[in-house]
Amino acid sequence: MGAAFKEAITEPGQWAIGITGFGELLPYHDNKITLDKDRKDKWGLPILAMDAEIKDNEKKMRVDIVKEAREMLENAGVKNVQSWDRGHNVGDGIHEMGTARMGRDPKTSVLNEHNQVWDAKNVFVTDGACMVSSACQNPSLTYMALTARAANFAADELKKGNI
Repeated sequence: MGAAFKEAITEPGQWAIGITGFGELLPYHDNKITLDKDRKDKWGLPILAMDAEIKDNEKKMRVDIVKEAREMLENAGVKNVQSWDRGHNVGDGIHEMGTARMGRDPKTSVLNEHNQVWDAKNVFVTDGACMVSSACQNPSLTYMALTARAANFAADELKKGNI
């Protein structure tokens, strides 16, 4: 890391950096995933039917993310900054959420407060599907906490003979 290295990296070279941004997909009630009763998988079970789209808020957010990322890099002294937006489809992100919402009412949610499917007491969903939304941080620790809590509840319910 000496002085020669520090001096060398001030000159243009054969390197590049990248930056990306994550934004929240708002929990629109008309974005949903259901079971397609007409189409089946190889075991004869209904497949998922996804009815969701990126809406105006998310499109505007993408424009802002690109603008702000470019500005951050330029303000940091990065040269030859190139920016682009290749678009986004629902399902492209790795932390999209809300397809099996947790709630207090089976009419408006898929899961109860223990991440247990209302209509299938032996099924627990502890990934991002239970959360309607997340900001730009990685939600993996929250998933782990939800899983530990649900597993503890399930073990207790199993001992009681409830599931």
